[in-house]
Amino acid sequence: MKYMVLGSVFASIAVLVSCTVSGYSDPTVPQPEIGTVQQSGKHLRAFGSEKELKDFFDKIEKKRDERRSKMSANSVPTSASPSESAAAKSADDAESVTNTQHAGVDEGGIVKVHGNNLVILRRGKLFTVAIGDNDLRPISSHNAFGPDIDPNGTWYDEMLISGDTIAVIGYSYARGGTEVGLFTIDQAGELAYGSTYHLRSNDYYSSRNYASRLIGNKLIFYSPMYLNYYGGDLKETLPAVRKWRKGATNDDFERITPASRIYLGSNDVDNMPQTALHTVTVCDLGRGNMECEATALIGPAGNVFYVSPSSVYVWTSDYYSQETGSTLYKMPLDGSAPSALKTKGSPVDQFSFLESNDGYLNVLVRSNGSGNWMWNAETTSGEAALMRVGVNSFSDGTDAVADENYRALPKPKGYSFQNRFVGGYLLYGTGAGWQRNERSAASELFAVKWNGDGDVERLQLPHGVDRIEALGTDAVVVGSGGNDLYFSAVSLRNRPELRGRYVYENGSQGELRSHGFFYKPDGNNSGILGLPVRGGSEPRYAHLRRDSASILFLRNTSLNFSEIGELDSQTTGVINDGCQASCVDWYGNARPLFIKGRTFALLGYEIVEGTLKNGTLTETRRISYAPDRRVSNAE
Repeated sequence: MKYMVLGSVFASIAVLVSCTVSGYSDPTVPQPEIGTVQQSGKHLRAFGSEKELKDFFDKIEKKRDERRSKMSANSVPTSASPSESAAAKSADDAESVTNTQHAGVDEGGIVKVHGNNLVILRRGKLFTVAIGDNDLRPISSHNAFGPDIDPNGTWYDEMLISGDTIAVIGYSYARGGTEVGLFTIDQAGELAYGSTYHLRSNDYYSSRNYASRLIGNKLIFYSPMYLNYYGGDLKETLPAVRKWRKGATNDDFERITPASRIYLGSNDVDNMPQTALHTVTVCDLGRGNMECEATALIGPAGNVFYVSPSSVYVWTSDYYSQETGSTLYKMPLDGSAPSALKTKGSPVDQFSFLESNDGYLNVLVRSNGSGNWMWNAETTSGEAALMRVGVNSFSDGTDAVADENYRALPKPKGYSFQNRFVGGYLLYGTGAGWQRNERSAASELFAVKWNGDGDVERLQLPHGVDRIEALGTDAVVVGSGGNDLYFSAVSLRNRPELRGRYVYENGSQGELRSHGFFYKPDGNNSGILGLPVRGGSEPRYAHLRRDSASILFLRNTSLNFSEIGELDSQTTGVINDGCQASCVDWYGNARPLFIKGRTFALLGYEIVEGTLKNGTLTETRRISYAPDRRVSNAE
């Protein structure tokens, strides 16, 4: 479980050698229309009947039994019961506070806006804070779980809001599967519990990706179920939903996928040592409940998934052998049949993908990778290439992407790899990642036009590449150099070139996830960016246990940065909040917020407001929304 492996995670991290802002679309990146689907002439074959599906599972079970004595229980994620699992984790309606990959595709996060209220998910509770009419006031709080649910063994990680319905998404080791709690919120910010549902799945946690998306009122999940490891009825892994009630059992799960919507992947999956049921579930929240349908396919276990406005793409690979190749699946969100292509290599994370409006899918791949489950994305290696294929070229999986569709790219040094499509360019490089800052961290940023054959530009940086973000049509690269944190502007107007640079002395990022950054443009060449920061000597994973020291705000003026101020946390010690669940901030605890012309810093249980005057941001007020404001100095 997440909390059981915290120490081992830190030990592993110690030896390990992110975009369009929602509400602001980069005009140079073609954005697909929401809900459009590219149809293919050929697609994967679905099972013809329940009997055919049963016979397939019987064959897998037989082969699994033959392998069980040869497999190590700790080699891969399992579909065992929760107690056995080796898995570790341990404004207005148009205004968004979430730094998302695609405009119009909202991502699960820890803070959202509902009318004149902020909604915050932290440490197993929901909180609302009034921000209308120049207000800043705590309103309501509620457990992020139902009154008859024991939260032990459950992590409540992210939330989305559709109308007046809040969906809290978590993973329950105790009950097994993705747990979705539905709450209602009124215009005054008062919360009320509605119901809880469970989706069959293995743990979805990723150090970079998010489990859920929202397009309109459609809640979208990608979830894997690993098939070939331990005993149990494999048919109980089929996609199903259960509405929670006290005393609920596995018999309460109702299948949401008939055999005719379960597809056999193109590989010889029944002979693979690791096989997964890759499932895309779409739930309609328009009526305030969960009406779900799912499409599933059976393929290799290793995966990286990406959600575009029209499809979920799942790139699968064999954990044990890169030589067997990989397969990319396209699963349309309208429920039509998936299609596939045989591929090479593996992407690093969701930011390795761009479905562009010119009818192509662009993916940066590396020769060695094992998906982005848990912390797999933090260490990749091998050669790099840009794959570019037509979205209509997907078929039944027998076709392979031709060699000419891969463009070889320079191989970067280092293991903590970052990549991002910004404007007309793909940018990538390596940095310190979750490690402490390195004394010498000079690196290269590589820039390549994703829709052309121009030269690859190499930009020399005095720091590592730990974060890549869009600044309108340009970019900013954030990374450590010694004990300092650097912000380097990159112009992408003509050819890539470095512009202004800001150095935050004795500092490091206080938040590694993509949502920790936000850029608010106020002109074609200007805007304000915010990022959580902390001391430069602290390890990056400190944000799991500690609040960020402050949010740093910089003004961008024609790609020159100037500090306008910091909004600091004043909490010392640890707030005694009586935490019952989700007591580690796996998804972060700090965010810069630009709402209705106002600027806030969310810092743990504090919200600090700043006012910009004469080019300087100064604190005007702060509140604590903590459930119990007593503070202990004990760590």
